[in-house]
Amino acid sequence: MPKSSILFVTKIRAYLEVMRPANIVTAFADVLAGFAVAGGAIALQSGELQISPEGLVWLLLSTFGLYGGGVIFNDYFDADLDAEERPERPIPSGRLSKTEVAILGILFFLIGIGAAYQVNAYSIVLAVLITVGSLLYDSWGKHSVLWGPLLMGLCRGWNLLLGCSIVPITLLIDWYLPFIPITYIASITLISQGEVHGGSQKSGFTALGLVILVTGSLLLLGAQSTYELMMALPFIIIFGGMVIPPFLKAAINPNPDFIKDAVKRGVLSLVLLNSALAAGFGGLMLGLLVVALLPISIGLAKLFAVT
Repeated sequence: MPKSSILFVTKIRAYLEVMRPANIVTAFADVLAGFAVAGGAIALQSGELQISPEGLVWLLLSTFGLYGGGVIFNDYFDADLDAEERPERPIPSGRLSKTEVAILGILFFLIGIGAAYQVNAYSIVLAVLITVGSLLYDSWGKHSVLWGPLLMGLCRGWNLLLGCSIVPITLLIDWYLPFIPITYIASITLISQGEVHGGSQKSGFTALGLVILVTGSLLLLGAQSTYELMMALPFIIIFGGMVIPPFLKAAINPNPDFIKDAVKRGVLSLVLLNSALAAGFGGLMLGLLVVALLPISIGLAKLFAVT
């Protein structure tokens, strides 16, 4: 293979590494779950399901840009730290410059906000909030025990609402739902703070408690009329089975290997969390559509780093 071709492939590989494709797939699940919630809400109000499929495509493109921009800037702001702890990452290894990564991140954020512009004003506001929240997390918040989990959780909660925004009235009816992904992401972010040098049992058991709280919250949603618990129950059981054991192991023995496994399982299981919401609000087929993203995300996680 010519040297120019090898350099091109190396560069493309490096760009894909900073994008963390497996994580972006989980963001699609957020929007699809929000879409399902919107369908349930509008059906309750009018007895009809009238949602534009074009709007859903734009929102999926929006979350692709917004989440992609967030993870790309994560490498930008972590360049000096990665030089010490992860020298194989694209910037410290010299495969990409900080300028190249910044330009790519800005491009992704512009795609995200531009796609949201095609839907409605509520989608635009949420896209801007996600952009600002992501940059605050990447540049400052991730180093805070309090603000790191909160900012990352807010971004995932807003991403769920981005899917809901296709029917704006849903934002008023189901305003509380983002607290579920916020709590879940807070648990992942909290335990991930020890994935390089090891963590503490206190943080581990707090994260485990939050995961159990999230699982219980999915069950409690059955108390409302638009959520079919029996449709969601298989997805909830699988979700709990995927995340609770590795979080428990990492809490009991918070060494970096166990923590990395818990974080990886936690990120990938976002798809299962969203599938439970999608099945409960939108029916079995929509739940299965969301869970079909999981093998895609797992496959990509084998090729590109998740954390």
